Amino acid sequence: MKGKIAGSKKSSYITGKESNRIIRFNRKLTRRLEKQRESARHNPSMYTTQMRDENNVVEFDNICTYFFTDIGTVKAVDGVSFDIPKQTTVGVVGESGCGKSVTSLSLMQLLQRPQGQTVGGEIRFNMGDGVAYNIINTPSEVMQGIRGNKMAMIFQEPMTSLNPVFRIGQQLDEVMELHGEVLFGEDYDKSKSLSREEKAKRHDLIKQHSIDMLKMVGIANAEGVYNMYPHELSGGMRQRVMIAMALSCNPGLIIADEPTTALDVTIQAQILDLLRNLKTKIGSSIMLITHDLGVVADMADYVVVMYAGRVVEKGLSRDIFHNPSHPYTIGLMKSKPVVGQQVDELYNIPGSVPNPVDMPNYCYFRDRCEYCTEACRGAYPPTYKISDTHYVSCYRFAETGEEVGYPKTVNVEEL
Repeated sequence: MKGKIAGSKKSSYITGKESNRIIRFNRKLTRRLEKQRESARHNPSMYTTQMRDENNVVEFDNICTYFFTDIGTVKAVDGVSFDIPKQTTVGVVGESGCGKSVTSLSLMQLLQRPQGQTVGGEIRFNMGDGVAYNIINTPSEVMQGIRGNKMAMIFQEPMTSLNPVFRIGQQLDEVMELHGEVLFGEDYDKSKSLSREEKAKRHDLIKQHSIDMLKMVGIANAEGVYNMYPHELSGGMRQRVMIAMALSCNPGLIIADEPTTALDVTIQAQILDLLRNLKTKIGSSIMLITHDLGVVADMADYVVVMYAGRVVEKGLSRDIFHNPSHPYTIGLMKSKPVVGQQVDELYNIPGSVPNPVDMPNYCYFRDRCEYCTEACRGAYPPTYKISDTHYVSCYRFAETGEEVGYPKTVNVEEL
């Protein structure tokens, strides 16, 4: 019995015997990783840590998130490192499948486990007052108090993110019922028995907070929308509801995963303006995930460019847009249509991404790169610092840049 591996360079097939071996190995490994995470429930020292810089809200330090499939290990995120400073917007860009969303899901601990596991590195999240958690080792019970409260996510398709059988108000209220300490103080206990009058008073306060959040995101008829179902709202209105839900607890970090993908240009501009204004109003940071370079140029203070699970370039927004240095970033910029410029066809980067189950040891972009040199035929390039704020992984800068290290990967056979 044989199963085909699409795009494999070494072999087009994997035997049934080999597939069974992989399945057994994956089952054993994921069981051990899950057990290790659960052991932290009674030992906070396993997930408490220190921020490298207290001015950062998140520090990704060589994180490796892999998916253990029946045909091999998919290294969706492999040695990714970057920081998100407080009260800034960091744009994470790259083509579909490059690892943008998996990076954010690793931070939120929303990976599809046990197949998806963060197996290496650290994700340091600033809890305030000198306390930081390594999200990779944080137990699920603790994460439930962080998600929606300290960090929140705006998903790219609000129609599938909102429950169609519950009214908008019920879904907004649920956030505050889970994280009621924002309204009622640290003594809030959702499991505490209350009298009928106390329950009614608590419900009224939560309802008013939900309506206030709808007003804050620019919904005029907030009371009416509170009682509506998701299908009764337009795409732009649904996305505003998702933003209101994400901001209910004034999180320190907002993760916006393609927040304007399904919206027309006019509504897209309104949503981006709303996010920009709300970030300033509540003092949050934004991790903006998108493949739209125009959105990044408009919103981001810092830009991280990802390709095939790794960061290939990062820096200030002006560094990336005025001095793109990695061949992949240059290709992205060249493929962007320019208003008023007449061309027969848009530029496209030739070739395709390597097979994620069988990644090469050399630069992942080598076979598509028009700047390829003899040095590119060796090992994967290190990261070079080409200015105080600009970093790139490309051998073209071996002489002019300062080498700052290699992405640290994980050998799953040694886990």
